[in-house]
Amino acid sequence: MPEGHSVHRIARQFARNFVERPVRASSPQGRFAEGASVLDGREMLQARAVGKQMFLEFEGDTWLRVHLGLYGAWDFAGEILVDPTIASANGRMGQTNQRGTDLDAGDHDGTGSADAIFDDAGENSLTSIGAPRRTRGHVRMSEQTTGLADDGAEWPPPVVGQVRLRLLTDVTCADLRGPTACALQTPDEMLATVAKLGPDPLVGDPAEGEERFVRIVRRKPTAIALLLMDQAVVSGIGNVYRAEMLFRARLNPHTPGRDVPEDVVRELWHDWVRLLAIGVETGQMMTMDDLTTEQYRAAMASRDDRHWVYHRAGLPCRVCGTEIALEEIGARKLYWCPSCQR
Repeated sequence: MPEGHSVHRIARQFARNFVERPVRASSPQGRFAEGASVLDGREMLQARAVGKQMFLEFEGDTWLRVHLGLYGAWDFAGEILVDPTIASANGRMGQTNQRGTDLDAGDHDGTGSADAIFDDAGENSLTSIGAPRRTRGHVRMSEQTTGLADDGAEWPPPVVGQVRLRLLTDVTCADLRGPTACALQTPDEMLATVAKLGPDPLVGDPAEGEERFVRIVRRKPTAIALLLMDQAVVSGIGNVYRAEMLFRARLNPHTPGRDVPEDVVRELWHDWVRLLAIGVETGQMMTMDDLTTEQYRAAMASRDDRHWVYHRAGLPCRVCGTEIALEEIGARKLYWCPSCQR
């Protein structure tokens, strides 16, 4: 499931390519035909993300709420203007360690910029910056460009597979597939949905978000591993970030929220602020700290080298050597170190 950083990146993509433009809307699959007909021809006014949910505002007091869920994805095609705050193969790679220090990727190809990195799943781990460019971008976990399209390619691009909603400007196309939720809302309904969500470091005042997070966690008897995945407690954290944050805090995942010391709860929030910023910038859930440039590049090229405990069941802990445990909690897999996280 896309975690919070992915949805913020998608919202930024819409802000750059669709906001303040009239949008043609259709539902090739037919399951959102009525909603698409309402949106068709309206100008998009803003795009915003809160945790794992995205809200697109259209003229006429109409909002589109999209929750990708486990299987949802956005495909972008056409002239893509990438947000300049997102790191790229044409500039700084954007690693930030726990001390907040930027690590420069360096010039590896003699062009004066860092060269692109492709991970072992075939993804370009850093989105291209350079506008406009003829690209076709697939947006799922990392929103990365999958290759340059032929300038003579058919426009708009042919519909491929089950597309719930197609949004189209004169030069950019966005196809939505397999979302958990795709619905129109009034302004009041949108605000009510957001009000039910926990704080998001990139929405509103982070200090107020921190106090709200601490207040909720400290009164709950629920295990902290479950609280971090509860979108009413904190927005955007999924299975990967959950496991990594608990390890980074050296916190036993079964500890009731009310028993976690306040300073540790605050540490969790501050770590989420840091990791979310890194994820939004790089498109990857990079949770390793203080890496050299070469170590960082290796980690970005291989998902198995980006994390402390996630997806490492049965392997030795990177810190103490204890076998990483795997269990199911809340119907999701939890990875943790029984020694470091006593």
